Amino acid sequence: MSTTGSPPAGHERKPRRRLRVLWWILGSIGALVIAAVVGIVIWSQVGVMGAEPEPLAAVRSNPDITITDDSAAIVLAPTSGGSDVGLVYIPGAKVDAWAYAAKMSGTVAQDGVTVVITKPWLNLAFFDLRPLSAFTDLVPGVDTWIVGGHSLGGVRACQLAVDADALALFGSYCANDLSGSDLPVLSIGGSEDGLSTPQKIAEARSQLPADAELVQIEGASHSSFGDYGLQDGDGTPSISDADLTARLTELVGAFAADL
Repeated sequence: MSTTGSPPAGHERKPRRRLRVLWWILGSIGALVIAAVVGIVIWSQVGVMGAEPEPLAAVRSNPDITITDDSAAIVLAPTSGGSDVGLVYIPGAKVDAWAYAAKMSGTVAQDGVTVVITKPWLNLAFFDLRPLSAFTDLVPGVDTWIVGGHSLGGVRACQLAVDADALALFGSYCANDLSGSDLPVLSIGGSEDGLSTPQKIAEARSQLPADAELVQIEGASHSSFGDYGLQDGDGTPSISDADLTARLTELVGAFAADL
């Protein structure tokens, strides 16, 4: 019998072999992606720096501060009445949001600023894709908003600053260029900061508007801006928590009052 027009058996097997190889490649890539995602999730939950209990207890017992614990953020509002200005504060990488409550307590109780401390996805601000409105909408009575943050949280705040009325950085600096904007900016650093060092902040100065206010607090380290213990790679602080809180209250309060 003639076999003219029938493809050789080997010819039929080649496309199937290629298809199997393709599926094997795609399966391997998928497995690597899943492994990477699982690895990131696990890493993000390990070594999170929790809030120190005593400073946090003092905030919780402060009659001048009303606390609302939302799934998206912690809202610290002055008990005496509504705020004219609010601050959305984004935590540093793998730092518990509650660790910033004590350092911001004076800003709330004395300066009358509502502070919204976000709870970043996976404890890392870069993975949190929510817009600024996801946090400002928690306090509908406030019309003027500062966005700010500590360390990596400050870098994220710079990205959200186009939707805010002002920017405040705490031991941080911008990775995106805001120099052409008319945004009011307050940048607070520490002389003993071993991570966002004074040199790094100075080198990133060109990313900020010309009239940005840069302040260096003598004796403050990177971890001084929160209450979560000492941090690897950081300098040794020589300023007390009480003195640093008072200085932050003074600086942020004056900045908010000028808006």
